[in-house]
Amino acid sequence: MALAALLGFLTVASGLGLMATSAYLISRAALQPSIAELQVAIVGVRFFGIARGVARYLERTVSHDVTFRLLARLRVWFYAALEPLAPARLWAFRSGDLLGRVVADVETLENFYLRVLAPLAVALLSSILVLLLLGSMDPRLALALLGFLILAGIALPLLARALARSTGRGMVQARAELNAVLVEGTQGLADLLALGAGEEHLARTQRLGRRLGELQGRMARVTGLERALSGLLVNAATVAVVAVAIPLVTAGRLDGVNLAVVALAVIAGFEALLPLPAAFQAMGANAEAARRLFEIVDAEPEVTDPPRPAAPPVEAGLRVEDLHFAYDPAAPGAPEVLAGISFSVPQGGLVAVVGPSGAGKSTLVGLLLRFWEYRRGKIRIGERELRELAQEEVHRLVAVVAQEAHLFNATVRENLLLARPGASEAEMVEAARQARIHDEVAALPEGYDTWIGEQGLRLSAGQRQRLAIARAILKDAPLLLLDEPTANLDALAEQEVLASIRALAAGRTTLLVTHRLAGLEAAREILVLDGGRVVQRGTHANLLQADGPYLRMWRLQNSEIG
Repeated sequence: MALAALLGFLTVASGLGLMATSAYLISRAALQPSIAELQVAIVGVRFFGIARGVARYLERTVSHDVTFRLLARLRVWFYAALEPLAPARLWAFRSGDLLGRVVADVETLENFYLRVLAPLAVALLSSILVLLLLGSMDPRLALALLGFLILAGIALPLLARALARSTGRGMVQARAELNAVLVEGTQGLADLLALGAGEEHLARTQRLGRRLGELQGRMARVTGLERALSGLLVNAATVAVVAVAIPLVTAGRLDGVNLAVVALAVIAGFEALLPLPAAFQAMGANAEAARRLFEIVDAEPEVTDPPRPAAPPVEAGLRVEDLHFAYDPAAPGAPEVLAGISFSVPQGGLVAVVGPSGAGKSTLVGLLLRFWEYRRGKIRIGERELRELAQEEVHRLVAVVAQEAHLFNATVRENLLLARPGASEAEMVEAARQARIHDEVAALPEGYDTWIGEQGLRLSAGQRQRLAIARAILKDAPLLLLDEPTANLDALAEQEVLASIRALAAGRTTLLVTHRLAGLEAAREILVLDGGRVVQRGTHANLLQADGPYLRMWRLQNSEIG
């Protein structure tokens, strides 16, 4: 940034030198001296002309390179701040709003770094230079210019900032709201059309667009005002300084040749000041963009790593002891989502947790993944308590197959290799074979290099789930969490996914969370959750012999199948 400021100053200084030497050359040549007397001025014009072009090119190159590098780092910094907040602290934000922060708000800050910091230093140095130049001719010329420089470099930028502050903030907020609505509308477009709500959503989008347009129009009027005032100040300063210089020429205190030098030097001296009002005009938007970014960055994560994380466990058995959890434990009367849950899964064993929606099953999975912090009870992987481990280590130990596993808009290969980027082709194919998805992938137009669309929408629901299972197999983690892996699948797809799950669970410590009872015969123990409590537990055969919620769920699901 310092180099950019220096190059900016050299650009303005070269421009000032070019204007001054050109004015001197023209005025002096009018007196028809010998060519030898003009050699210095001619060389000066050439030198300053070339220097200005070179300095301007280097200044633009360096300043934009610094700015774009900084913006790239800001985006990475912001994304790195997002990761510890997911998902517990991000529920309050819409995906479109977060996208607007990481893209539009970071770009808004470009104005601050590119047009405020370095230009302020350049403007100060350039003003000093032109004042010294005029002062060397006569101090009264510098004094005549000083007031106009203060108006153009201080008063006018502050006026532009005051007039545009609320408008700039409003523009950032309106753009953020519009982005969020557009993203939501795009993601839910099929549902909007099916429900006949497309026109209503379009009207809402148009209202937000008009609001943003009104604010942009208001900002344009401020821009027009500050440009008009800037031009007025340049012309007024030129007239004022020339008015002071003319009596000095008539009195013989100033060479008449320098009268044109004075006029053009004044105009050149304003070159570095003219961009300042526009930069200050955008500071309201800059401040709002920075506030929105730091609102995320300064948020306290729900879960933090211990000061000295423990070494990874030797074995991967899972043990949960008297686990209690509430989403807002500080709130008076906050209900416990989990209340006294205890169970164990031996290494290589399978335990299932079943229950109706809202029983606390997915919350349990979130706690096992360290997405939320539990205050009471213990979770152990092997000999380590979960809170003793770094979050990254927990995620390395655990493979997850969720109800709706996220598939990226990339190829099958790229989606699989997310689990283990260094996996070989043979390992990837073997994982797909075990998940019973290889033959279907091979039949795609480009095999493993076929693009599957956003969220994998070019695949069927069963194919998406088996691809997620293949990814979990490829990760080869010792602990496996299955969160409603067969939800929303038809009977045939469910059987295919269950077959893939059996291959995945072989030799791994597995916790299966589901409300579907198909395929639970192999579970070492089944826990029935309701209202955050274990209301029944046992094997599949034992639970079917007892009159309880498990038997009622089994009868209900089998009657639906029948």
